[in-house]
Amino acid sequence: MAIAKVCGIETEYGIHHVGGDGNPVSSSSLLVNAYVSDLARVGWDFEDESPGNDARGFAREGAMPPEIETHLVNAVLTNGARYYVDHAHPEFSSPECIDALEALRFDKAGEEVLRRSMTAVNRLLPEGQRIVIYKNNSDGKGNSYGTHENYLMDRAVPFTRITQQITPHFATRQVFCGAGKVGTETPAARGRGITYQLSQRAEFFEEEIGLETTLKRPIVNTRDEPHADPQRYRRLHVIVGDANLAEVATFLKVGTTALVLALIEDEAFGTVDLTLANPVQAIRAVSYDPTLATTVDLAGGRTITAVEIQWELLGLARKYADDHGLDCVGGETVGREVLRRWEEVLHGLELDPAEVAGQVDWAAKLQLLEAYRERHGLDWDDHRLAAVDLQYHDLRPERSLFARLDTEQLVTPEEVRTAVTEPPRTTRAYFRGQCLKRWASSVASANWDSIVFDLGTDPLRRVPMMDPLRGTADHVEELLAGSASPSDLLARLSG
Repeated sequence: MAIAKVCGIETEYGIHHVGGDGNPVSSSSLLVNAYVSDLARVGWDFEDESPGNDARGFAREGAMPPEIETHLVNAVLTNGARYYVDHAHPEFSSPECIDALEALRFDKAGEEVLRRSMTAVNRLLPEGQRIVIYKNNSDGKGNSYGTHENYLMDRAVPFTRITQQITPHFATRQVFCGAGKVGTETPAARGRGITYQLSQRAEFFEEEIGLETTLKRPIVNTRDEPHADPQRYRRLHVIVGDANLAEVATFLKVGTTALVLALIEDEAFGTVDLTLANPVQAIRAVSYDPTLATTVDLAGGRTITAVEIQWELLGLARKYADDHGLDCVGGETVGREVLRRWEEVLHGLELDPAEVAGQVDWAAKLQLLEAYRERHGLDWDDHRLAAVDLQYHDLRPERSLFARLDTEQLVTPEEVRTAVTEPPRTTRAYFRGQCLKRWASSVASANWDSIVFDLGTDPLRRVPMMDPLRGTADHVEELLAGSASPSDLLARLSG
């Protein structure tokens, strides 16, 4: 049986320092520092970082975390998340979550952390300066930044099978989780008359498989850095998604991907072969056509639309749910809701994308843009449309166009506020977050798979957390409650 698809979302946010020096690294540092300055500071532990390891069986020479990541602000929060400066952007990496609904809740908590960060930093900046944050994926000038996902997988599953069977999903899921974008930004797309795309990221992908994340981006990323027991687990590091504001889109992005990965683990595709003849061409072609009529070629000779591929995957997922159950994606309640909404949004897309504007970012944004164009008589290349596009993603409540829309909510504001400071109870993030809440002054550093305690005597004490499904509230809540100090905790853990 497929293992639990523990998951998480990492979002690099767009940043604009009005009146600043134009250095996004320093602006991002100011932003993150302003938020964490009033918190008990616990830094990130880079001991086990190895982003150069490749799932195809080799490690790139000099595989180590980029230097910029090791010396800029890099904090662990009490909700189990990581908040830091990455590639000149503020990044919020959610704690490990057990299902798509929990992943959505902590993704929304990340947005709230960034809003609070803006408020904090703008109090400190000189008059005439302010920092503005956008939850998007490109600057409109050919530079793209990522929204990555992570899924726990069984190490025994051949990576070649993962690659072959997940690629059709990655190339086509943008029909419901694309964030939408005016125009194009890459040389390959120029001169093709493309006015609007489903995805902010799709045109930036140049390879089917690879290790890079910023150059020659691959549809399937081969980074082999499990942040868990490497003999049992792998972490599928997904770089192909957009940053979503619509809650249903985020829920489906994570939920459908977890289900397709479960199908792959349990070899549940049967005779269905959706292998794409040219994945890079396909992901771009799908993005370029908001009518959803474009067909892509399968390796077996068929032509098929992106929505039709998603229908086939949904059919397989329904059968899987009936045959195997849905424990691996968080249980029947969340799993069945993913299936229900998957079907609902595909029906809506087939009828008219406007029908799903309350659930799908690209459809919501397109409605806004079309109304603005009609009201002002604009052509698609008018710079005002690019400004409307950007304002959709503005995280300031008073400026955000998304915030003015009547989109469907799956998590409550109170649930989001709680997730800003409280970790999920269902993964090892609970142990990490609770240790920080209780004994931050005694925690020297932390990362995904360990916490290092400083008890004031040599040596430092590292507590490994190599199983993402250990360290949950069920496992350690009583242990933590019964420990009067970090020393007491470590003694109990050693006993």
